[in-house]
Amino acid sequence: MKEAFLKYQAQTTPHPLAMEISHAKGSYIYDTKGKAYLDFVAGVSACSLGHSHPKVVSAVKAQLDSYLHVMVYGEYIQKPALELTKLLAKHLPEPLESTYLVNSGTEAIEGSLKLARRFTGRSEIIAAKNAYHGNTMGSLSLMDYEERKQPFLPLIPDVTHIEFNAASDLEKITSKTAAVILETIQGGAGFIEPTNNYLSKVQQRCNAVGAVLILDEIQPGIGRTGKLFGFEHYNCQPDIVVTGKGLGGGLPIGAFSASKQMMDSLSDNPKLGHITTFGGNPVVAAAALATLEEVTTSNLMLETLEKEQLIRQHLQHQHIKEIRGRGLMLAAFTENAELTNQVILKAQDQGLILFWLLFEPKAIRITPPLTISNEEIIEGCRIITSILDEL
Repeated sequence: MKEAFLKYQAQTTPHPLAMEISHAKGSYIYDTKGKAYLDFVAGVSACSLGHSHPKVVSAVKAQLDSYLHVMVYGEYIQKPALELTKLLAKHLPEPLESTYLVNSGTEAIEGSLKLARRFTGRSEIIAAKNAYHGNTMGSLSLMDYEERKQPFLPLIPDVTHIEFNAASDLEKITSKTAAVILETIQGGAGFIEPTNNYLSKVQQRCNAVGAVLILDEIQPGIGRTGKLFGFEHYNCQPDIVVTGKGLGGGLPIGAFSASKQMMDSLSDNPKLGHITTFGGNPVVAAAALATLEEVTTSNLMLETLEKEQLIRQHLQHQHIKEIRGRGLMLAAFTENAELTNQVILKAQDQGLILFWLLFEPKAIRITPPLTISNEEIIEGCRIITSILDEL
């Protein structure tokens, strides 16, 4: 398949990993030769309940027997999407009771930007340096990494940047600002957590000048940090919450949630202010509903914090200089990018899936399924440390 893959399927890098996949179950992915790979990445934080979780698969199969796509989003009442948005509202702080379902995290970012501009009547968007919110034109515009932006200019105007965790930059948020958009935990930059009550200070500044605070929970959301939403750790309540990745249980989804008053501004003047054909797809929504029910009714979130400590305990090595992040959103740092590259590539040879972060070349991504067992964690850490011993 590799030759056809390289010829017919568009590539995102010159040298894809190109593993030929047979099937996946639980914490493991299997290639076409029958080799098992312990998954410490979970589809880049997307497979919250591991691979082919029985409750997700059962929900999908049941929905397949009823109907697939029937009408563009928001026109017909479809039970899976309705139940999913109701459950999200139950677990979000008031007044964030209205959710718009879309197809991916970056599409949800686009919708949240439009909502903020429409609701405030302002145009300025403030994002953080070293942020990553996706790769569509609006999401890309939020990035300050010129090397990635330059080939696609011009992007959307009126975007400025502040330093994450720098309270001194908050004066840049003014009455001209429509929205401040931040990752609750900066992902591509190296799993950087907010410090010194930073998110609360941003919220206070936004409230003072009438700006909207958007928090990107695409990676930390849906239990990965030990709470359903990462912002629950940091004494902060956003005006718009963006989710994706882990919400879908392995199927593509995005969502942005806000107050009913704010969200209603997208429905008129103009009508169809934001529209999607497949957002809220009933099969995807059924998978997401099953995922959210399992995360919120089980002990997985509590266990996530225990598993974090287990990883920190077993991933001690002279060449691991730091482990950043929270819960099962972790990044282990080596001395240099070359060592990190070797660890990730050699781990795959030894049956362990690791991956990189976007902007931080020394970081090894460790974002396994929330369902991973303690024994699997210890085994994965053993493989990493043994590789470091060899190197």
